[in-house]
Amino acid sequence: MNSANGAAVVVGVDGSEQALRAVDLAAGEAARRHRPLRVVHGFIWPLLRVPTEQLSGGPPGGGLRHQAEELVAAAVARAEAAAPGLRVTGEIIDGEAAAALLGEAPTAAMFVLGDRGLGGFAALVVGSVALQVAAYADCPVLVARGADRPQGPVVVGVDGSALSRAAVEFAAEEAAVRGAPLHAVHAYTHPRSGGPGDMQPLVYDEDQLHGEEDRVVAESLTGLAERWPQVPVTREVTHGRPVAVLTDASRSAQLLVVGAQGRGQLSGLLLGSVSQGVLHRADCPVAVVRAPD
Repeated sequence: MNSANGAAVVVGVDGSEQALRAVDLAAGEAARRHRPLRVVHGFIWPLLRVPTEQLSGGPPGGGLRHQAEELVAAAVARAEAAAPGLRVTGEIIDGEAAAALLGEAPTAAMFVLGDRGLGGFAALVVGSVALQVAAYADCPVLVARGADRPQGPVVVGVDGSALSRAAVEFAAEEAAVRGAPLHAVHAYTHPRSGGPGDMQPLVYDEDQLHGEEDRVVAESLTGLAERWPQVPVTREVTHGRPVAVLTDASRSAQLLVVGAQGRGQLSGLLLGSVSQGVLHRADCPVAVVRAPD
């Protein structure tokens, strides 16, 4: 996370209900972390050469830019009402939404977005803006989806990779500022075969395999008790597909944290299959921590 002094929580708005929900979530994050909140609207119409100002002779308050100003003002007022005393600013930035938001990255502590905006298609459970920002942002990206729960653990997916450790660190910090327990979840599947060209099932000891996978989680949690002694930590190691296991865990969680890439990543999958899967299926807000360069 960007730790520079004054780094803000940045929330993207477009006037949709999902964006307003993201504003509420962002206000809570900013208040808990004692950071300012910045409301940003990507104003694409100038790029499309569409007239944006009030037309001569048109009704008072007309024009696309005025509408954008009103939706930003409404979002700022909503954030101030959700977290009284929070320092909130708003800005309209000419450009496509994802590009406008990513331009804020150098001074952003975190991005918060709705899972879909006004431009979303019904078939896309998570919109392209959320996916693009989660794939490219250097700071964590929090996506508002599923149920809002003030209670329940912060759940983090663990796979033993360096990125997984970054996700664990962020999840522990979130648990600390929320006053919540941390629940680390690791899902694994059985080995498929004895090697290339060998299609016979691999003989293995289930208890031994489970023990080896449990050590992956234990190593990922090393040092958390010293840094966040106030956070109760539990771990779960289970046989199953990670997306299904994490989705199930999200049903009782207040936040699910995943890394943007993990072991077995393909260069064409910017977020990784697990991250994209939980973004589409989780039943609580999801924080995505991207792989460090």
